Amino acid sequence: MEFWEIFRIERMRVDSALTQALWSRWDAEAMAFVFPWGHMIPSLEDVSRITGLRVYGKPVSGFTYPCYHDLAERLLELPIERRSSLVPRVALQASLGLYEAGKSAGESEDEYLERLVRVSRRELASEPGAEADMDLHRFLILLLRRLLFATRGDAVHCHFLPLLEDLSEVGGYAWGAAFLAHQFDSLDASERQNSTSGFFPFLQVVWQPYLGEGDEGQPWLVQARPYFGRSVWLHALNLALPLHLYHSQRSLGLRQSVVEFPVCDRFRRLGRSFQGLHDTTDWHERAKEQIDNWERRGKAVKSDATTDDAYLQAYAFEVDVAGEIASLRALLYSVVQNREVA
Repeated sequence: MEFWEIFRIERMRVDSALTQALWSRWDAEAMAFVFPWGHMIPSLEDVSRITGLRVYGKPVSGFTYPCYHDLAERLLELPIERRSSLVPRVALQASLGLYEAGKSAGESEDEYLERLVRVSRRELASEPGAEADMDLHRFLILLLRRLLFATRGDAVHCHFLPLLEDLSEVGGYAWGAAFLAHQFDSLDASERQNSTSGFFPFLQVVWQPYLGEGDEGQPWLVQARPYFGRSVWLHALNLALPLHLYHSQRSLGLRQSVVEFPVCDRFRRLGRSFQGLHDTTDWHERAKEQIDNWERRGKAVKSDATTDDAYLQAYAFEVDVAGEIASLRALLYSVVQNREVA
């Protein structure tokens, strides 16, 4: 299913200061990070090289339902409420042998992980068959909803479960592109919250132009290359978000062309919580234009700029205007506060 490479990422601790600093630099209009040298954005090539996740193939899209009870009961055999689409995390981890295996005092990280593997292997089916398929369904929903597409909260949502029903099809989806869409969505959501969700190791590594770097040790890059360096719509079921590489050509090692920074058109979508969703939704129809864009591989990003001067002037003007607006907002807030006090 091509998830193996992501498990080879070295262990690292969460750097809260770094992720918060990155979040503060996120420009929701351009959907890119704003650094002193200009806009920059993680791309599909970053996802492919850093995580090994597949960024080509079928878009992660399909049907979402108002209730997943019957599907979860059939594929996971775990207790969930009748009108719920959430699997209790404790029950899910316990089914995989991961709940009771807490870290013991004086136990090193390596010793703890080795013991966790032994406990899990004892719990999981070793022979192919219905029981092994059920264990795999449980593992995949935990992997997707608690690691790659993590959100706040303790329960695990089932909305990826229809894509996992046929295990032979799971490896054909562009999970890496969906992963990047989820990262963008998490950064946008952080505007209304005081912390970021998402997969922190991806935010704590270096994104860079990979000019001249080959495919040694990463054979999947050969099939992924046609999707690199392109502005394209990314899909993660109820998400359809644009990858605007033309706003941040430095991510590709290109000279920055002069660009305007309008408010980007947002594809109207329902929230992750699915509140108020009472009907089955076919995202192949609802996001047909964006699906077609993905299948055409979007639009290649090129630059004929000979210097960065024009871009930097436009960028400086935008930053000045944004700073002026922020100052005016602060002044207005102060006036309102003083009036209320009076």
